[in-house]
Amino acid sequence: MDFELTEEQRAFREMARNFARDEMAPHAREWDERSTFPVDALRKAAALGFGGIYVRDDVGGSALARLDAAIIFEELAQGCTSTAAYISIHNMAAWMIDAFGGEEQRKRFLPKLCTMEHFASYCLTEPDSGSDAASLKTRAVRDGDSYVLNGAKAFISGGGVSDIYVCMVRTGDSGPRGISCIVVEKGTPGLSYGAQEQKLGWKSQPTAMVMFENCRVPAANLIGKEGDGFRIAMAGLDGGRLNIGACSIGGAQFCLDRTIEYMRERKQFGSRLADFQALRFKIADYATELEAARLLLWRAAVAVGAKEPGATRLAAMAKRLATDVGFEAVNGALQLHGGYGYLRDHPIERVLRDVRVHQILEGTNEIMRVIVSRDMLGN
Repeated sequence: MDFELTEEQRAFREMARNFARDEMAPHAREWDERSTFPVDALRKAAALGFGGIYVRDDVGGSALARLDAAIIFEELAQGCTSTAAYISIHNMAAWMIDAFGGEEQRKRFLPKLCTMEHFASYCLTEPDSGSDAASLKTRAVRDGDSYVLNGAKAFISGGGVSDIYVCMVRTGDSGPRGISCIVVEKGTPGLSYGAQEQKLGWKSQPTAMVMFENCRVPAANLIGKEGDGFRIAMAGLDGGRLNIGACSIGGAQFCLDRTIEYMRERKQFGSRLADFQALRFKIADYATELEAARLLLWRAAVAVGAKEPGATRLAAMAKRLATDVGFEAVNGALQLHGGYGYLRDHPIERVLRDVRVHQILEGTNEIMRVIVSRDMLGN
C-alpha cells in the first residue's frame, strides 16, 4: 500500500492544475452567466490528452488508469466544476465504445472523440425511468440492416450539441436483459432535441431531451450484442461515479482553499476569523472529511481499474461519500464567507450550484446506498 503518486501522476496532475488555472478559471463565471459551452477550451483540454483519458492509445486515447483520471478530474474541477463534469461524461461515453465496441467502431468513432472534434453524450435516463433505469422504454426494432428507434431520453448533457449519442434502448423483453447499446449520430433523420433545460447549475454544458421518432440507425452502430446494454451502462457508471466524485472533491477543495485565505484576512470583533476556535474546527472537519473521501475514491478507482470483486460497491461508496462531503464543505465555505459568499462576485455560490447535482446524477446517493446494502446483505 503506497500512497505516494508516481512521477508521471504528479506530472499530469500539475498539467491539469495549470490548465484549470489558466484556461478554465478565468472564464468560468462568464461561461456560467452566459450558459456558454466552451468548445475551444474543451478542445485545448483534449490536446493535452483529456478527451480520451482511459481510451486505448491506438485510436488517440491516453490509455491512463482510473486512478489517474480521478487525479485529473479533481484538478480540472477547481477551474470550472461544470465543464470538468462534462469532460467526465464525454470520457465515459468514449470508454464504453472503446471497451465494448468492435475494431471498426473504435476506429470510426474514437479518434474524433479523443480530440474532441466530436463531442459525446450518454443517454440512459428517460422521462419515466430515472433511478429505475432497467424500466426504460425507448424501443429499437431491427429492420434489415438498421434499427428503428422511438422514444426519448431526458436530462442529457450535451443534448443538441454532441455529435455522438451512446444510447441504451430496448430491443427485447422488459427488464435489464432486454436492453442494448447503440450509437446514434448527429444528423440522423428522426433524431431531434427538446428545448435547453434551465438549470440551477452546470450552465457551461447544454442539457436537453433527446428524442427519436422512427429514427433509423445502422445496425453496425450496435455496441456489443443485443442484450448487453444494461451491463455496458452499469460498467460505464462505475467509472462515471468515480469521476463525478473527484469533481466534487475538486470543487470543495477550491472553496476550502479560498475560505482559508479569506479567514486569515477578514476581521470581526477585532480578531481575524482564523483566530476563532469554533471556525477553526469547521476548517479542520472539512479538511478531514475531504481527505477521507479522496482516499476512498482513489481506493475505488484502483478496484474499478483492476476489475476487483466488490468494485461496483466501492465505486458507489466513494461516489456517495465524495458528493455528500463535497457539497457540505462547499456549503460550509459559503457560510464562512457570510453575505459575500452569496454574491456572484465570489465563485463559491457558483460551485455550490454546480456540485449540488452530483448527489443526483450517475445514480442518486439513495441508489448508492441501495447498491452498497444489496452487495452486503443480498436482495
